[in-house]
Amino acid sequence: MMLLRIFNHVYRREFASVWRSESEHAAKRLDIAGIYPPIATPFTQKGNVDYQSLDKNLQRYGSMPFRGLVVQGSNGEYPYLTTEERVDVVRRVRKSLPTSKLVMAGSGCESTRATIHMSERMASAGADCVLVVTPCFYLGRMNSSALIHHYTQVADSSPVPIVLYSVPANTFLDLPVDAVVKLSQHPNIVGIKDSGGDVLAGSAGFLMAAYSVGAVGGVCALANVLGQQVCELAQLCTSGQWDKARELQYRLIEPNTAWEISSGAQVGHASTPKNLASSSSHCPRENAEWLTMHSSSDSRDWLEHMMLKPEYAHHAHMLP
Repeated sequence: MMLLRIFNHVYRREFASVWRSESEHAAKRLDIAGIYPPIATPFTQKGNVDYQSLDKNLQRYGSMPFRGLVVQGSNGEYPYLTTEERVDVVRRVRKSLPTSKLVMAGSGCESTRATIHMSERMASAGADCVLVVTPCFYLGRMNSSALIHHYTQVADSSPVPIVLYSVPANTFLDLPVDAVVKLSQHPNIVGIKDSGGDVLAGSAGFLMAAYSVGAVGGVCALANVLGQQVCELAQLCTSGQWDKARELQYRLIEPNTAWEISSGAQVGHASTPKNLASSSSHCPRENAEWLTMHSSSDSRDWLEHMMLKPEYAHHAHMLP
């Protein structure tokens, strides 16, 4: 029901022409359609960024049909990184990926000035667009006018397009529809993760539902370990094969729930920062093995069966 309320809220008639900007830049709007895994930042036991493991992960991700990668999203544990570390990781990812794949770099900070500065740094490091998280430390002051001012100032100043990231979700979804429309019409705002405009769904758990109401893709944590399957679900939706999409979506719900619970349980502990990334330094194979062990017998059998299919044979290293 919550999902239905979310999409009923953001997909009203007012959005029919939300992206028909009269700006001369409208025709050049960055196409963000597709699947993006929010990649983890691997760390050494001493807490430094493990660039060797990052490079190994990027080689694996490079073989998947992703539209691009989200760097310094929630899985990247950006609150535990210095400014230089955040920029260096983005630079390393951009150098490793083909130009056909987008790098969406998290640049959100609590202040507008800091977010503008970080967006400039991410662009200089090679990011194709930046993901701007909702400021939330002073949550009570994040009203409509404050958020519109913040996002507009960032969009006006950013040298690359921006995607608005609704976290915490209720902060952004409580904005009036006309406010979301106003933001969406900015020529440098190319999408909104989890809400409005060119939607990128925030989970593989409701990816089909998102596509059915007009989403163009997803930033899906599950794509880190089941990337081929998540991309296949997106392809089935965009090609109108809804019966097959429904079956695959059903299969992905349990693994997605298990993975998101695991990720949420490991991220954000101040006493043990960089927890998820440390355990994910050799992801995605080890994480896929964990996922299989923690799935029901039905899901486990399905995951093992998928490994026998010829079209997934060359991705076997990414799964158990």
